[in-house]
Amino acid sequence: MEHKKTITPLWFWVVSIFFLLWNIMGVFSFFAHTFISDSALAQLSSAEMKLYNEYPLWITFIFAIAVCAGIVGSMGLVLKKKWSKTAFIISLLAIIPQMIHNVFFTTSIEVYGYVEAVTMPVLVVAFGLFLLWFSKLGIKKNWLQ
Repeated sequence: MEHKKTITPLWFWVVSIFFLLWNIMGVFSFFAHTFISDSALAQLSSAEMKLYNEYPLWITFIFAIAVCAGIVGSMGLVLKKKWSKTAFIISLLAIIPQMIHNVFFTTSIEVYGYVEAVTMPVLVVAFGLFLLWFSKLGIKKNWLQ
C-alpha cells in the first residue's frame, strides 16, 4: 500500500511562525516582569509598584509554565509534531489561572483601566484556545506527525 504524502498549506506555516514569534514575545515579557530591575521599578508610579507586589510567587511559576509550554508548542508546530497539542494543553492550563489572577485578584483594572487591564488577558486566553484547536486541526489533517 502506497502512503500518500500530505501537503501542508502555506497558511499553516504563516500561522505557526506568527505564534512562534508571539510566544517568543511572551518569554521576553516573562523575563521583563519577573526580573525587573530596581531602577526600572523605581520609575513606575506608586500604583504600578503596588501592583507588582500583588503577584505571589506561585503566579510567577504559573507564568513560567505558560510561556515555556507555549513556546515549546509553537516550536512543535513549526517542526510539524503532534506533541505540540500536549504543550498547548499545559500552556492553557497555566494561562487560565494566571489571567484570572491578573484581572480579578490584583488592582490592574484600577491602575490601567478596564480596557487595558482586560484586553491582553482575554487575547492571551483566546490565543491559547486557538493554538489548542489549531494543533488538533493539524493532527486531524495529518500536517503534524
